[in-house]
Amino acid sequence: MRRFFIACCLMAAQVGASAQETVGLNRGDITSPEINKDHSVTFRFVAPQAKEVKMEADFLPKQMVKTPLGEMETTGTVELEKDAQGVWTYTSGVLSPELHTYSFYVDGVRMTDPNNVYMQRDIFTYTNYFLIDGDLSANYFVRDVPHGTVSKVWYPSPTLGMDQRRMTVYTPAGYEDSAKRYPVLYLLHGAGGDENAWSELGRAVQILDNLIAQGKAEPMIVVMPNGNGAQQAVPGEYANSMYKPSFMNARTMDGAIETAFVKDIVSYVDAHYRTLADKRHRAIAGLSMGGFHSLYVSLNNPDTFDYVGLFSAAINRGNPQGEYAAIYKDMDAKLARQFATPPRLYYIAIGKTDFLYKDNTDYRKRLDAKGYRYEYVETDGGHIWSNWRKYLNWFAPKLFK
Repeated sequence: MRRFFIACCLMAAQVGASAQETVGLNRGDITSPEINKDHSVTFRFVAPQAKEVKMEADFLPKQMVKTPLGEMETTGTVELEKDAQGVWTYTSGVLSPELHTYSFYVDGVRMTDPNNVYMQRDIFTYTNYFLIDGDLSANYFVRDVPHGTVSKVWYPSPTLGMDQRRMTVYTPAGYEDSAKRYPVLYLLHGAGGDENAWSELGRAVQILDNLIAQGKAEPMIVVMPNGNGAQQAVPGEYANSMYKPSFMNARTMDGAIETAFVKDIVSYVDAHYRTLADKRHRAIAGLSMGGFHSLYVSLNNPDTFDYVGLFSAAINRGNPQGEYAAIYKDMDAKLARQFATPPRLYYIAIGKTDFLYKDNTDYRKRLDAKGYRYEYVETDGGHIWSNWRKYLNWFAPKLFK
């Protein structure tokens, strides 16, 4: 029996070793991506039988495409070169400090890099990423600093008719060990996103940990809710939700989220966390659709938020019809009320080639005509996460001072 047991163990070890060798063979004994000393990056992909391997990446020259939402930038592509061993290779130029994303196309089939375990999901697509260190991206890295706690919190939303909805909540380092009360930033995602978007694609946790540790930002609670009114949580993480995520979801820009926001989300946070529950200590900001929500939530609740951030905001892109149509009406009157006691910070940021640039320009003209004060930031690039990470990195230090 003992001999039989030893023989089985040896067979299992051989099978395991064989499986590992097969995986290693399929992936190739290569490094990809390899960040070179000059911050150029080399990519490799093993595909001896492939006729063509391309890569799309955020650092390649952009292409413009027409979409139902208007002309938008999309990632560029480049062809890799094949060597005698069937390894396809491409080396970039010197890359800027940033979180960069890329993926491969092998004979037209989109693939992630099998040698890079670092991936992120954006709506229904997984993409590999890597980080180039530098001043611009310094706060995107996990550093040796005190870390906050990230929780997935279920809360009731009677306004949306749901017993349970989920949001991501960041509490700063030291929250659990004190009786201190904290200000709150409500941070909202864009179309197709969910309560995971800012913590995963936006590096919000790393940005806040690092800014707070550097003394550049006040310790704060950050609440990242799900802005899709028909969803309870991330697809696949609530009952009967194993479906393909989509870019536009139901009940997103019809006034439902704006109506539920203070009633359901803010009231829950104030009741369950040690918050400083007043206008002076609340901020709301969001990207694209989340910027749209931030605009109208703050507009309809002028005594609730003293800091407002509109990052590439989808201004005038809502549906002013139906049950909650009043949310979007009488903008001039509501702005007059909001700016009668103006927010301490009204922050508008957008990229020069963003398809929403004109909408934001027109909105700024509206504010200018009435003499309403705001801070404006304009960056290169379009409707992209690299811009939204920058905006959060610059916006957070301005809060609650």
